[in-house]
Amino acid sequence: MFNLEEVKRASGLSAGELTRLEEEIRREFEGDEMMFELHLIRAIRAIKEGWVTLEETLSKSERV
Repeated sequence: MFNLEEVKRASGLSAGELTRLEEEIRREFEGDEMMFELHLIRAIRAIKEGWVTLEETLSKSERV
């Protein structure tokens, strides 16, 4: 649905960091690809803009 590859390339995150982020968000939105993609894009943007860190994002996902 979204151009995730371009968003991931522009994120500045390593492949391992992206994998961790994707796994956490996929668990939260299992079975809903559109919501997974939307939340992945939002999380990447928040990290890139400095609003949150990767660790903060992952810890918030674990609490949900």
